Formats: sequence, structure tokens, C-alpha cells
Amino acid sequence: MEFAEHIKTANVENVVLTQQLEASLKGTLCVTGHHLLLFGRDGDSTAQLLLLLRNIDAVEKSVENLMEFSGLRLSAWSQRDRAIESSGTITVKCKDLRILQLDIPGMEECLNVASSIEALSSLDTVTDLYPFYYRPSHLSLKDPWGLSLPVQDFAELSAQTGRWRLSEVNRDYSVCLSYPPAVIVPQTVDDNTLRKVARFRQGGRFPVLCYYHRPNNMVIMRSSQPLQGANRKRSKEDESLLHAVIDGLPQGYIIDTRSAQLAQQARVIGGGFESKANYSHWKRLHHNLERGKPLLEAFVKLVEACSDQWQGVDRWLSRLESSRWLSHVQSTLSTAGLLAQCVEREGCPVLVHGSEGTDTTLLLTTLAQLILDPRCRTLPGFLALLEREWVLAGHPFQQRYAHSAYSHTRPRQEAPVFLLLLDCVWQLQRQFPLAMAFSEPLLLHLAQEVYASNFGTFLCNSDAERCCQAVKEKTHCLFQFLLRPEEREHFANPLYQPTELAIWPSVYPACIQLWHGLFFRWTYSTKYLQEALEEMQSLLTRSTNQGCRPDWTELGAERCLAPAPVAD
Repeated sequence: MEFAEHIKTANVENVVLTQQLEASLKGTLCVTGHHLLLFGRDGDSTAQLLLLLRNIDAVEKSVENLMEFSGLRLSAWSQRDRAIESSGTITVKCKDLRILQLDIPGMEECLNVASSIEALSSLDTVTDLYPFYYRPSHLSLKDPWGLSLPVQDFAELSAQTGRWRLSEVNRDYSVCLSYPPAVIVPQTVDDNTLRKVARFRQGGRFPVLCYYHRPNNMVIMRSSQPLQGANRKRSKEDESLLHAVIDGLPQGYIIDTRSAQLAQQARVIGGGFESKANYSHWKRLHHNLERGKPLLEAFVKLVEACSDQWQGVDRWLSRLESSRWLSHVQSTLSTAGLLAQCVEREGCPVLVHGSEGTDTTLLLTTLAQLILDPRCRTLPGFLALLEREWVLAGHPFQQRYAHSAYSHTRPRQEAPVFLLLLDCVWQLQRQFPLAMAFSEPLLLHLAQEVYASNFGTFLCNSDAERCCQAVKEKTHCLFQFLLRPEEREHFANPLYQPTELAIWPSVYPACIQLWHGLFFRWTYSTKYLQEALEEMQSLLTRSTNQGCRPDWTELGAERCLAPAPVAD
């Protein structure tokens, strides 16, 4: 594709950039195929602004004429003067919630720049996006692309138990388009049975293993809803698969992320849930976790409230509550805690699903593993968890994150589910500041990367699509980049103290707080918080060099590893 055809004006002089918390800058604005750049007037070649056009969510423009004209007909010369002496303002609203203002001399230049930004920020073809052009000198396309390989995961699992096997029934993506080529299933279930089960589950997402709890050999499975329909069809193959998971245990749990009413209504359009008569050893629990339009509306309302700096306290609290974003966070953490309790305290296997099994299902399985497994709280473990439970498991990133909170377009399939996950992880970090090896900057970085990135990790909607578009061959992997030593140091938690204990989140309303780092990132300065983090890192470095490690429990941090109650 020729990006030049979308660029009506490539360079404009004397443009003034205004953004919150920063001094205004004046310089030359440049529009390229993938970036918006501003270079200062002092001859410095370093860009004062380097904005990925994919990060732009909405563009608002206004044009003002600075000259006064009589009612007489203008000559050709005066019309040129009018174009020169007019100016325009472009307000750029970004997907990472940043708002920029560009004051551009010249009405025509302003309209041309706005038109170019709108066209280049909304490219639909995956291979036209910047990750396919990003070629930094310190990275190579020959580097390993992923972190979590099913073969490696199964090798670790097989050392613990022989009850599971690695199936390549989906190696050509013919059984399930949203699953990876290899999945872990019960040893006694053959591939032919898996194909029949896939036809009974929405989108072919048959139950697969996503977590094995080593202390008591319990498992977490995930799938999509069964296709019972109004006639209440059944699949003996599906029943036998779940019976193989039980393997003599008295009971297992099925956590459905829909309400009982919604699950009943799904039968009308061909969906449904596992009946007690046919799945007698499984107890079904319904915990409604909203996604789609309700979740997007909550996000938009909260961003609008956070952007209004002139409201009073009462109105702010009212808007915060009415957005219901914190209610979504609370519900998600509560249900994830319940899932973890079923595995560790009840000693039961659990199957999680909603409708498609690509959104709220992944929320719960990810958070439950963070709660239970200390390996997932390290930086490599957490990134591998995200890759395994979101990238490989078929979360439709391209559909969910084409726009953010400012866009006037609201496609039905969009929803900030991954942002909700990151918010829940931040709540865990805040409640257990010693338990995780990574810090808040990593979560903020991921929140930005999911909308606009130099890397191909969050492109497309499934592993099958990434294979079709050659994403792994022609782009770099974000997670591999974040594990580079210089990046790991930036995202490390200086307070980290490993623990084998589960970290049980408290979901009382007073314990769920607004994530200031995300929602006020560009409106309130975090200078002092950053200085405090750097001072802690400095103290830790000095202590390590002296052969000791600071005892954070002297500061009252011993409570950070104590289990907290989880709401029923």
C-alpha cells in the first residue's frame, strides 16, 4: 500500500503542541505513514512528539479566520491572504487516554493534516500496520517469538502426572479456529472424540486444560457453552470428556460467567448449559460477568468523569459510582477468588465458560492462576500466562480494541476486557505489594500496547489468523522484548519477596480502589511516586551490595501476605 496517497500535507511549520502536564512546544509537524512527529525549532533532530497513528482514537478540528473582511467580493489575492492568516486547532484524543492539541497556521494545512491523521489511524489491513515495518537494530526477526509453548507446558505436566496428553487434533485449525494447534486434554479421550465434542461446543471450543494445581493435583479447564438448543440436545462424548476429568472424585464445579437467566435464554438461539441430569458429578455455579456494551459503557463513563477537572466532590463520587467500572472489577475478583477456592480449598476440578469462552472465561482463569501459582507472579511467568491464556487461547484482540473511550464509533464487538484484567491485577498488586515481581509500569505499558504497538503480539483475533498473516515471521514479539535485561529492570518490583502462599484478594468495597495510574495518568503528575520507586530501588541496590536485603516487614508489610476474605 502507498501511504503517501493518504498524506495531503506532510510538513507544517510553526505548529504549537499543547498537552497536559507539559509546557507548550513549537516546531515542525510531520505526518508519516505510521507516526505523527513534532521537531523543535532549535535544530535538535530529536522528535519532541513521536505518536503512533494507530494510537489515535478520535480527531476533532476547528478552523478560525483571523482577518476581518468587508461584504465586498474578495479578489484572488485576498483569498490567498485569508488562507494564510487563518489558523486551525486539531484535538487528538488517544487510545491511551492522552489528549493533545495542535495549533496549526493555515486553514488548508489544518484540514489536510486532520484528514491525513483520520485516514492513517484507521487502516484495516493487518499487514499495513506498523509492526510489519518496525525493524530496530537491537532485535532480529530470527529471535524466538513466543514464551509459552504447549510442548514445554506438557513436558512439565507429564513429570507430575500421567493423566493428561498433548493433542494435535487442531494442528490445521480445522477443529477450532480460535484454539492453538496443540492442546492438553485427558489421557483417555482420543482425537475422534474431541472432534465430536467440538461440534457440541460453540465455536468448536471443547474443554481443554489451562492450569494444573500441583499441591493437590486439581485442574482448571475452559471451554465455550454447550450447544443444547431448545431441544436440549446432548453429547455423550462431551459427557465422557468431563467424566474423565472427574476421574473418581466426588464432585467438580462448572462456573458459568452468565446469570442463570441468560444461560436459559441462550437455549433459544442454540446455546445452553450443562444439565444436572447428564453431568451428575458437576455442580453448576452462575456468576454473571458483563462484557461487551455494558463494559464499554462503564469504561467510557469513567474516562469522561476522570477528564472533568472542574466538578465537585459529590458529582465526582456520583459519576464514579454510576459508571459501574469498579463494580465490574469487584465482581471479577470475587468470582476469580471463588474459582481459586474451589481448586485449593474444596479440592475439586473446575470448568469455566460463558458463551464464546474468549472473554470473561479468560479473565477468571488468568486471575485464578495469579492467586494460586507463585510462578505466574514473576515477570516471565506473568507474560507467559498472558500469552497462554489470551494470545494463544483466542481472545479477539483486533475486534475488541480497534477503538477506545473517545471514539464516536461503537462497534458491537468492542470491549475493554483486557484492561479490566490489568485493573484486577493492579488491585492484587496494591493489596499484596510484596508478592509480585513486576510493578505498575508494566501494566500501564501493556494497557497502551494492546491498542497500539510496535510489536505483533496483539495483532489479529486468533493464532490461526496470525499464522495466515505471517505475524510471527514478519513482526517482533512484545513479550520477548519485555524480558530484555534493560526492560526487566524498568518493570521490576523492588519490594518483591517470593512466597509459595496463595494471595487471596479482599473484595469488600473499601478494598477496591480506582486505578489512578491508568485513569489519571495524563492529568495528574506522578513525579513523586516515581521518585519514591526509584529511592526504594536505590535502597535495595545498596543493601544487596552490602550483602543483606532490607526487611520490609519492619514497615508493617507483614500483613501483605496474609490471606484476606473473599466474598461468596
